[in-house]
Amino acid sequence: MGKDKDNKLDAESLTSCEATCQMIKKARKDGVILDADRAAEMRPCPIGADSACCKHCFMGPCRLNPRDPYSKAGVCGATIDTIMARNFARMVATGSAAHNDHGMSILELFKGIIDGKITDYKISDTAKLEVVAKSIGIETEGRSIKEIGTDLYKELDKTYTQVEGEMPFVKRAPADTLEDWRKAGIVPRGAMREVMELLTRTHIGCDQHYENITRQSSRTALADGWGGSMVATELSDIMFGTPSPLLADVNMGVLKEDQVNVIVHGHEPNLFESMLAAVNDPFFINAAKEKGAKGINLVGMCCSGAEMMSRHGVPHAGNFGSTEAVIVTGAVDAMVVDIQCIKQGLVEVAKCYDTHMVTTNPRCMIEGATHIEFDEEEPRACTDEILFKAISRFSTRKMPVEIPKITNPGIHGFSHEYIEYVLGGTFRGSYYTLNDNIINGRIRGVAGVVGCTNPRVKQDHVHIELVKELIKNDVLVLQTGCSQIALAKAGFLVPEAAHFAGPGLSEVCEAVGIPPVLGLGSCVDNSRILIAASAMVKAGGLGTRIADLPVAGAAPEWMSEKAIAIGQYFVASGVYTVFGVGFPIVKDTKFHDLLYDGLEKQGFGKWGTASDPHEIAQLMIAHIDKKRKELGIDKARDRVLVDMSDRRELSA
Repeated sequence: MGKDKDNKLDAESLTSCEATCQMIKKARKDGVILDADRAAEMRPCPIGADSACCKHCFMGPCRLNPRDPYSKAGVCGATIDTIMARNFARMVATGSAAHNDHGMSILELFKGIIDGKITDYKISDTAKLEVVAKSIGIETEGRSIKEIGTDLYKELDKTYTQVEGEMPFVKRAPADTLEDWRKAGIVPRGAMREVMELLTRTHIGCDQHYENITRQSSRTALADGWGGSMVATELSDIMFGTPSPLLADVNMGVLKEDQVNVIVHGHEPNLFESMLAAVNDPFFINAAKEKGAKGINLVGMCCSGAEMMSRHGVPHAGNFGSTEAVIVTGAVDAMVVDIQCIKQGLVEVAKCYDTHMVTTNPRCMIEGATHIEFDEEEPRACTDEILFKAISRFSTRKMPVEIPKITNPGIHGFSHEYIEYVLGGTFRGSYYTLNDNIINGRIRGVAGVVGCTNPRVKQDHVHIELVKELIKNDVLVLQTGCSQIALAKAGFLVPEAAHFAGPGLSEVCEAVGIPPVLGLGSCVDNSRILIAASAMVKAGGLGTRIADLPVAGAAPEWMSEKAIAIGQYFVASGVYTVFGVGFPIVKDTKFHDLLYDGLEKQGFGKWGTASDPHEIAQLMIAHIDKKRKELGIDKARDRVLVDMSDRRELSA
């Protein structure tokens, strides 16, 4: 990696995003420090990076030697395996809590709509309401939307408050997968109980067996994927509309110098939905024009931006790695945030460019930002005040504006329902076609490539190179969150990208009219991948549990505790999951062997780690090939039309 005259790493070595690169250079010229340069100056703790330290009581903190992990124990006697399992568990607990808290907020919004107390939103997809209700045993025939919705709320409330029994949505997992969970004692009861119990076990003097701690980590993680995350996705679709493919632009070129630019960044769609209504209000459009603007330009970032892009085609300015850099354009009149993945550094960057930095959620306030509380019962009180500030800032702009002239079109919004429809039509929608093409070898398997960007590695690079390698080897890729935005910027979310795929996958994509990379939405929408995997099992021919499928997952540039929770719920569901950047674990320990081998021997998935994108791809493809061999579909086959009974025999 080269360095500039100030001995800083060349911007080109920090990001694959041309727009972000341009803004890093501008920020340096302006004397503004961004996250990429902070990361370069902040060396990670080598003990902490390997999770060989413990600070859960004040007899320490204790540090063990990662190169000789069994040479000593903590003051309390905790071994390296106990320490790593506790640290891992606490990351799972926090990540699961974050997603479940988000899901619970969505559930309360849903209740307010059903009860008639919240009137600014409505039930947009009544068909999905009925499908979701039926999937967990709620009667829908001859009943009103209010009656079905009331029962659905009561049932889904158990996701959080139940202390015994099984979470409602685990009914949607394949029967054999659910039975595996039951035998292992990891079916989640209620999220509050699972998170509380996991944190209790990691307290000094409590659970001190790495296998037992990991078992509860799996249970708590499943409470995320099959609990809070799934609740958030399904109810958001019901309230705001189930996505179907549409064309939307990504990258900083979506900003408009002659318009009031408002960016909404975070994870909760209700704020964004209300802001969308507000910017289309003729009052504010006229107010903006009176101040010299041609209009108001609403733009998304990060995960709520991905949701709004998928549902409404709202343009998207960039992923997590670009949230500070976009302010450097000088064109952002208001950066509006709610929860999760919000950098505190945004405040200082916003001050440098005279941008309004607004927090809206009591769970995410930032020192130095303006806080305008968002209330679902009166949402316009918040959004209108924000727009007054943004319009005023436009009329008094002091900073020169420099917007990278880069936009990348892409097709977004591949919900599970649409994938099912495009594969089978309105009346015969199923994953039969996908399974058939996996069995006949045109498609090698399916990969979920998801997750964050991390300034410890070149932004977007690992995502892009990994996906290129996967599709070249006929692996269909499903994406969510920041990874989806990385590939959209690289031009892989359009049907024309099929020519980058191998001959089998490209043939299928061209026949169906889809890209080789399907964008499913925000990071909470990883639950769509779980539902898709369950649908593949249901379609037949590829085994009877998720662990049988020729599928794999990766988070190439992960950075958050939510990512660890996501990874563990995929592993516990039966998916081989590879993380890039690094992993908080010491190799050649019993805990390492459990995560990277032992869980698979118990019938679940397993973890993998690699930093090079081609190595990650090789690991994933090797696993997919192993599963194909176990299913007896590893050899090239002539295409044979078979009926459902024949196909089910393939999994016997």
